[in-house]
Amino acid sequence: MTDSSVTADMKAEIPRYGRPAPLVRIMGWSMLSLLVAFIAENVLIVSFGFPGFSAAFAEGGGGLAWVQVLIYAAAIAASVLFVQRTSDCALRWEAHRIHHFNLFVIRGFFWMVVLVGVADSVIAFMRVENLLQDFMGDDSVRALSRAHFVGPWIHMPLIVIAFIISAFTRTLGFTWLALLIVGAELLIVITRFVFSYEQALMGDLVRYWYAALFLFASAFTLFDEGHVRVDVLYAGFGRRTRGYVNALGSILLGVSTMWVIIYIGFDGKQSIINGPIANFEISQTGTVGMFIKYQMAGFIGIFAITMLIQFVSYFFEAIADIRDEPGHREHQPITQ
Repeated sequence: MTDSSVTADMKAEIPRYGRPAPLVRIMGWSMLSLLVAFIAENVLIVSFGFPGFSAAFAEGGGGLAWVQVLIYAAAIAASVLFVQRTSDCALRWEAHRIHHFNLFVIRGFFWMVVLVGVADSVIAFMRVENLLQDFMGDDSVRALSRAHFVGPWIHMPLIVIAFIISAFTRTLGFTWLALLIVGAELLIVITRFVFSYEQALMGDLVRYWYAALFLFASAFTLFDEGHVRVDVLYAGFGRRTRGYVNALGSILLGVSTMWVIIYIGFDGKQSIINGPIANFEISQTGTVGMFIKYQMAGFIGIFAITMLIQFVSYFFEAIADIRDEPGHREHQPITQ
């Protein structure tokens, strides 16, 4: 699956400039800038011991908390300034730009799970079968048996490489990831029932790729109207009426739900996302499995962040439909 043809068509058909819509654009861009501010605050809390935004309004909050307040204020101010300086930008064009950036992020994480999955499974196999000793010294063998080494020194460079690849390819690769999952499952069946051989790392790899496939593909599926609607009315609505429904649904249901997931998931050092990532958490199988459990906790955050970005794009598209801006994409939603 690729997005190059979609991108080329949209660039050709969507005018860049249109009627001003300052309030709508400020709302959408504020959501994105606040997301960036929240991620920055989360890094400050987890990595540098900052107290958190809410501490500024508590007794003895200290100056560090007010630094985080200023980050949020600067984010909103930047959104307002950006909208004022690009007042004639068309909503549908901006929706395309936001979606295109989101595709880059999703591609990066797709390549991450491919590269990390292959590399970590090879290391885990060699570790379980005591093959590492044949290629490296004792210090390196011990290091590759610790998640706190494999995570920063093996996984993190591969993640950087993944985003570099993402910058040079338009391939989303969900089809290829699904094929890799099928191949991994087939390998498990053959080794288990033909050779009576099975290792925990094989199941870890399949779960790792399965989780990535469904969570990372969700935002692109929203763009393509691929999510199933339980619908008795929507299919019969006109374009403008659908625009009203999608705009309200994007803010009241989509964006709000994603913010709840993000806030709970990143709420403090020991939250359900921050805790596993900070500690490079591994599964109960220990060193006989793969060291990727901490990343699977992060998948929840990746899902919510990419969906939030896509809902802002979807919101702009919906308002553009209400305003009857040119460049509308015809698609048939899946309904039940």
